[in-house]
Amino acid sequence: MDLEFRLKAAFKTSADPAPGREAIENFINNDAVTLLSKGAPEGEEAKIENLEIGSDRIGVTITSGRYVRAHDAMIRLRRPLAAKLGKEFHIGIRGIEVEDFKITMESEKDIGNLKIPHVSSMEYNDGKLILHLDVGEAEMENRVPDRILTLMEDKIREKSYGAKGEHWDLLWQSEKKEIIFAEDPTQEMMKQGWLKRGASRGQWIHGPQSTKLFRTFEKIVLEELLEPLDYREMIFPKLIPWEVWKRSGHAKGVYPEIYYVCPPKTRDPEYWEEVADHYKVTHEVPTELIKEKIGDPIGGLCYAQCPPFWMFMQGETIPTDEFPIKVFDRSGTSHRYESGGIHGMERVDEFHRIEIVWLGNKQQAIDTAKELHERYMHIFNEILDLEWRKAWVTPWFMAQEGLDGVSEEREAGTTDYEAPLPYRGEDGEWLEFQNVSVNGNKYPSGFNVKSQSGEELWSGCSGVGLERWTSAFLAQKGLNPENWPEEFRKRFGEMPEGFSFL
Repeated sequence: MDLEFRLKAAFKTSADPAPGREAIENFINNDAVTLLSKGAPEGEEAKIENLEIGSDRIGVTITSGRYVRAHDAMIRLRRPLAAKLGKEFHIGIRGIEVEDFKITMESEKDIGNLKIPHVSSMEYNDGKLILHLDVGEAEMENRVPDRILTLMEDKIREKSYGAKGEHWDLLWQSEKKEIIFAEDPTQEMMKQGWLKRGASRGQWIHGPQSTKLFRTFEKIVLEELLEPLDYREMIFPKLIPWEVWKRSGHAKGVYPEIYYVCPPKTRDPEYWEEVADHYKVTHEVPTELIKEKIGDPIGGLCYAQCPPFWMFMQGETIPTDEFPIKVFDRSGTSHRYESGGIHGMERVDEFHRIEIVWLGNKQQAIDTAKELHERYMHIFNEILDLEWRKAWVTPWFMAQEGLDGVSEEREAGTTDYEAPLPYRGEDGEWLEFQNVSVNGNKYPSGFNVKSQSGEELWSGCSGVGLERWTSAFLAQKGLNPENWPEEFRKRFGEMPEGFSFL
């Protein structure tokens, strides 16, 4: 038994069903058996284990496996049973009342006592996880039990997959480079006045020197990658509503990492007068009072940069000769509430990124990713002269679909680019500073984008994080331009003057 549903429920009747007892029993023993076997392999059909006829109800206990699930079986029986009772006995069915609903599923590990909507309790015993559901007719019709099951299966797989949450497989590694700098670049940049901390958590204010580094990296990406490969520039929104994240899939788990956006309930100055007056008197912003005057979160600040692009394509059918579509956005900051240490520029809450997105048929999506890999290798080897490596990384949610990165094809998944930071020591963790992802049909399907040819569409994305590039480059090359590779110095030019303070 890998999965069992057990539902005890009743059809509520408009009158005492006793006069139709014989017809009801005949329906349960014959018609229902046929109805509950449709779509299930032999021996896997749903079964009615018990029948109870009361003064205003017809109670049943249904057990099933994965195929015709107990709640589906209950819904499947309602209409033909109502037709029989109505035609022969003028008795109607007013609804379904659930007395007890339990799902038993196999799990190697106890996943803990989680708070899941419509799950009143759960228990773990001898390799089995038992869920007690609190659902009614509306939830069964809206397939809430199925979504609960999917969620729990995901959590079980994630638990089994390992704490890291992804599998890592080395693809390529450069030769070791001579260490010419071993300091923390963020600390050195602060000492030399290249940047200062911003007022918000995980935020930096960049001076002319580090800003020119950012702009030089942007120029390299434009001239060496985006322009040669015919990418077109767009501007994506940076306030992302729930509608976008629901379609992109981020609404399944983005909550611990986003900065939420709540609009004011009204713009009426009188409504906000007490807030302003409070500050004028106390010189303290009354955040508790503000909470009362703002609406529910409508979404959040940009977290992953590409999802809002897909609203431009949503519901469209695109001519075949338009593919592959290749675009990029560099119009604003992204925001992510980071956990752990955010002391350095490599891990921040507010960051700058060039987001690269492509769309086409399956082969076009894969070939476009290969083009990017070739251009990145040229940049990192011949212009930045970095020590780096790249690895195939498969998140657990892709591995559960069989995309575990061990096949030679490696069609859908992510390649991470990592660089050592000398100041962290010989055995220090490497910094992920670049990635390329082929996302399969996830986004075209989620946003209902179609090709004129009818071919399945795939997409990919690649984020150029300017803070990460700067951290990797300066950690290995230092802040003195004389130690920078010649090809990079040509593009950087003269170091701009910073500021002096008394």
